[in-house]
Amino acid sequence: MSETAAEEVAVEATALGKKYPDRKLRTMGFRRGSSPGRRFRKGGKGGKGEERHSGVPGAAGPVGEAWALRDCDVRIPAGRICALVGPNGAGKSTLLAHAAGLLPPTSGDIRVLGTAPGEARERIAYVAQDKPLYPQLTVEATLRLGAELNPERWDAEAAWRVVDGGELQPGAVVRQLSGGQRTRIALALALGKRPSLLLLDEPMADLDPLARHELMGLLLAEAADTGTTVVMSSHILGELATACDHLVLLDRGRVRLAGEVDEIVAGHALVTGRGPLTELGSHTVIESQVTGRGVSALLRTERPVTGDWEVSEPSLEEVLLGHLRSSRAEAARSTAAAVSTTASPPASTPTATSTSTTASTTNSTSTGREALS
Repeated sequence: MSETAAEEVAVEATALGKKYPDRKLRTMGFRRGSSPGRRFRKGGKGGKGEERHSGVPGAAGPVGEAWALRDCDVRIPAGRICALVGPNGAGKSTLLAHAAGLLPPTSGDIRVLGTAPGEARERIAYVAQDKPLYPQLTVEATLRLGAELNPERWDAEAAWRVVDGGELQPGAVVRQLSGGQRTRIALALALGKRPSLLLLDEPMADLDPLARHELMGLLLAEAADTGTTVVMSSHILGELATACDHLVLLDRGRVRLAGEVDEIVAGHALVTGRGPLTELGSHTVIESQVTGRGVSALLRTERPVTGDWEVSEPSLEEVLLGHLRSSRAEAARSTAAAVSTTASPPASTPTATSTSTTASTTNSTSTGREALS
């Protein structure tokens, strides 16, 4: 039995939080739009104490700090192929770096393979977005270094299978390789370690479609053969639907949705009809929009939808985009409410509260594909 088979949970985070100071972001080399978080916009009219946007919507703080993760609860069962998805700045890279033991949390706790990340480092392989390699080494020397650093676990055959698939010459120097070829080398090092937990941060982003398909197949085959738990962040939703069996959706530093992929899709429904949304009161409306045929909505269901509604099963992409659009609408409403409260004196009469079970309702005709870009 593999080491991960004896573990019930591969990654478990409880109220995990990470706050980056602005100077730390500069030291780590993050640029605006990169993860984790986004670098602060300098200048402007604000002085000391001014709040600036951190790249994590809704997580602005005093000058010089930003929450990349806030009260983040994650539980990934062992043996799964888990997709970690979300928009830029959602906290995906930060979460993976915590699981790899490279970052200490500001608050909360994270455990991997039943222990602290640092204590499980020998059983963890991590491939970062920039895939750092020694540029002066050859392909062969790089794999030899991997063997020397992991003498008890190294599987040379597994590593060379990844390299040979790209028709790379053993004597090729790393600095002369393309981005996609360097990705192969980084994945070869990770798989050659025979890890119990494999953490991949946008691993296939710089590969062409054919190479991406081939490497994904090899990765899944290796994981199935060894029982390795794989957690990978990605924006390629179409491939995730067929490659992954578990999913975690992050937005604004928190988990928005998590679970088995099949159960997530089966727990949602797309409905179209002319009836009012109040007829769907027993279901949670994630988002809705007015169409030429009346009203269409994405629901989170626990029982069959009844009434005069056309019901269909959504795709995984439709579910994820619906939740992200809903999250953004909630953030916009919260911001507007906060601005209104600050600008206006308290109302003399109490505000009525809704008893609806609806999570959020938006009126949007956008496809929303930019939500994960």
